[in-house]
Amino acid sequence: MAKPRKPKNEETKVENSGAVVRHQKLCLSIDMEKHQIYGYTELEIAVPDIGIVGLHAENLGIESVLVDGEPTEFEYYPHNHQNVENEKRWRSMVSSPSSAADAAAAVYISALERELVPNLLINCCKPFKGLTDQIEQMNLENKLDSSAEPKQNVKLVRIDYWVEKVEVGIHFDGNALHTDNQIRRARCWFPCIDDTTQRCCYDLEFTVSQNLIAVSAGSLLYQVLSKDDPPRKTYVYRLDVPVSAKWITLAVAPFEVLPDHHQSLMSHICLPANVSKIHNTVEFFHNAFSHYETYLDAKFPFGSYKQVFLAPEMAVSSSTFGAAMGIFSSQILYDEKVIDQAIDTSIKLSFALARQWFGVYITPELPNDEWLLDGLAGFLTDSFIKKFLGNNEARYRRYKANCAVCKADDSGATALSSSASCKDLYGTQCIGIFGKIRSCKSVAILQMLEKQMGSNFFRKILQNIISRAQGASPVRTLSTKEFRHFANKVGNLERPFLKEFFPRWVGTCGCPVLRMGFSYNKRKNIVELAVLRDCTVKPDSRTPVLSSNTDSENRDGDIGWPGMMSIRVHELDGMYDHPILPMAGDAWQLLEIQCHSKLAARRALKPKKGSKPDGCDDNGDAVAGLDMRSSMESPLSWIRADPEMEYLAEIHFNQPVQMWINQLEKDGDVVAQAQAIAALEALPHLSFNVVNTLNNFLSDSKAFWRVRIEAAYALANTASEETDWAGLLHLVKFYKSRRFDENIGLPRPNDFRDFSEYFVLEAIPHAVAMVRAADNKSPREAVEFVLQLLKYNDNNGNPYSDVFWLAALVQSVGELEFGQQSILFLSSLLKRIDRLLQFDRLMPSYNGILTISCIRTLTQIALKLSGFISLDQVVKLIKPFRDFNTIWQVRVEASRALLDLEFHCNGIDSALSLFIKSVEEEPSLRGEIGYSCYEDMSDKRWIRFQS
Repeated sequence: MAKPRKPKNEETKVENSGAVVRHQKLCLSIDMEKHQIYGYTELEIAVPDIGIVGLHAENLGIESVLVDGEPTEFEYYPHNHQNVENEKRWRSMVSSPSSAADAAAAVYISALERELVPNLLINCCKPFKGLTDQIEQMNLENKLDSSAEPKQNVKLVRIDYWVEKVEVGIHFDGNALHTDNQIRRARCWFPCIDDTTQRCCYDLEFTVSQNLIAVSAGSLLYQVLSKDDPPRKTYVYRLDVPVSAKWITLAVAPFEVLPDHHQSLMSHICLPANVSKIHNTVEFFHNAFSHYETYLDAKFPFGSYKQVFLAPEMAVSSSTFGAAMGIFSSQILYDEKVIDQAIDTSIKLSFALARQWFGVYITPELPNDEWLLDGLAGFLTDSFIKKFLGNNEARYRRYKANCAVCKADDSGATALSSSASCKDLYGTQCIGIFGKIRSCKSVAILQMLEKQMGSNFFRKILQNIISRAQGASPVRTLSTKEFRHFANKVGNLERPFLKEFFPRWVGTCGCPVLRMGFSYNKRKNIVELAVLRDCTVKPDSRTPVLSSNTDSENRDGDIGWPGMMSIRVHELDGMYDHPILPMAGDAWQLLEIQCHSKLAARRALKPKKGSKPDGCDDNGDAVAGLDMRSSMESPLSWIRADPEMEYLAEIHFNQPVQMWINQLEKDGDVVAQAQAIAALEALPHLSFNVVNTLNNFLSDSKAFWRVRIEAAYALANTASEETDWAGLLHLVKFYKSRRFDENIGLPRPNDFRDFSEYFVLEAIPHAVAMVRAADNKSPREAVEFVLQLLKYNDNNGNPYSDVFWLAALVQSVGELEFGQQSILFLSSLLKRIDRLLQFDRLMPSYNGILTISCIRTLTQIALKLSGFISLDQVVKLIKPFRDFNTIWQVRVEASRALLDLEFHCNGIDSALSLFIKSVEEEPSLRGEIGYSCYEDMSDKRWIRFQS
């Protein structure tokens, strides 16, 4: 047995060039009581000429290494031996909280750099010298004989080992164990070449206690019960599809297995406490499974698919993907009484299944190509959303995702296929907030290509990718270059367009920003459209894929993307699309659009008796009157830029108020409606006509519920003394018309059978709580309304749970700002919140969300009124919720609340100390990796605490 060696100089370390793993077998025995894992792995390796194979291994104890059955020399350099050195560096660099961040970044980058280098070096030749000397000798021989043909030198390497530290990559929690596929963490539980470019088939054997079930990648071949006392069971799996080591996953626990009644390949697995929820949650799942097979015209690439649901405190994240399986937090499970969780869970599970096709089965050829597989999985998920959740849901989600990308796409981290960002960020660009933005951007770019070539051609490309992977000579990797070739040959897109499209959208960061306005030329019957082009990234901060030029008069090559954007003009006699706006060009441009409708000659209308000189009535204002009059003098109803979302762009369009009203009232597209609401809400001066239009849209039960919610929030923002609180009155009136008993003037018992109406009404209290008077306080009527809803909530006879409904009500209390008149209601509101807290202790709500909302609201109120109340009393109230017997979601929320209060009272240093103490005391894995995020109101910097 070799002892771990201290790391050498970088010159003596060998990168794993040339070694290829043909097959790997993994046999492990797991002792739950002692938290021990031990066993061996066998690798069929094509050894390079140098004769040395470098593997990755971390937190492992290497007992012996055999090559073709013979002991051999090996050297092992555990990275954790450098922890002492890192501590010394840390202490020397840290002198303040700001320097602590710099020191942490330096140490983290150093650790990431070490992870790239193999640290288990195995001699696959006959030993004749020390391993270090042999490496140098082999390097010399390779230089002398560089022209020799490479020989296939396949060796069988067996490594007996045990897991020394169960810290990352694999985790114990009571009688459960599971792995996670975070970046470069497969090495933490078995020696491997932990690289996405290395793929092989696997044989897997896991021996556990008789009462436990081991679920792993691949198909279960058989189970073997030993004759030991007590007996142990071995689960044998085989994975015939080559995958990288990161996709090998394992979960062990006393699971219950639910075979899918619709699809024999699928199994749903959970702990006994969640059996009733899992039945309801996965009822839809066979639809997604069948839809993907139909869309791709292929059978599922793996022999089985397993969904494993673990207790939330066990999981590192809410979802972990593996080959032919996914591991999820059971907090996404829900029973038939829960409404709010259904959409998010169905999308999460459907994305995990899409990832099996693109990401696990079809893999990126290089790290630069990971964006493509991520985007294809998201694209496939969107096709599921469109078919089973509706086109409105799909378009609205895409619109919001595109808006988020345009706001965040301002740095090199969002350049999808940039070698510089992949190298400098060590793969971490795919995690956290940037990972989400990159995923949304990837999907948006693929959807742009789909719009350019047509949905049928794009679908054919995806089918061709899967078809060649399942052919006689399978090709299961995909590169950006290959996809570009498919777009040309199958999608019929021209090479010049693609030659410009991919470098601009994929190779660099930034999105176009277009500011537009127009005027109507009555004599020529044309629309004169003015366009100002810009980019979300400043020219001097872009990645070097494209040249930058800061000269504002010569930026046509710099501010530009390939393609032509359509301008849709809605005229009196119809709708006309004009694809005339080039995405590239001068910073300023003026375009002319010919109108098709012609105005008939009209006589000037005499004003009615008692009407105002400008032609508008008492309920309007001068602006609305001018808008109406100008619209009567032109054939234009409203105008939209890029109505089909063919481009990922930030568009600011300026048109008269009446045209926005027309767009909201008459355009059936949810994106058009959302854009109109945003424009009307942002008006500096609001007319009663605008308020009434928003109210009419809110009341329209045929409109999409998510956009109706936006109308409710817009009404809240328009409510002011200038409009006689019209927005607030409309919100309250709308709610009462749906939920109140007219005879007694009180809320009726809850009835949530109309889901769309449920979501809209659930948002009304929050919208009411957003209303502010001139002194920035909530009107008395708003506070009274929220209190009344809390006081008289009655869920008797309702087949659905009201826990999310109540949580929304409680959180609306936290949004209120109390003034001299409304402070009198605070006592009653706090009593209601306290009653809900006590009730939730006796009968815990779904995932503890009611307690979480109460803690959050109490903290908000305490911080707002810190000058009048003692925060120590609030701390005493919240502190018991950090008890280890409460569920982890409540503990984390309580910790965040205490950190907010500590920061407010004693500053950043004290808050940091409290955070470190909280992490040390937190017993659950999920709680340890959680973070608290809050805003330093003095300088508007975001401070993030994370372990």
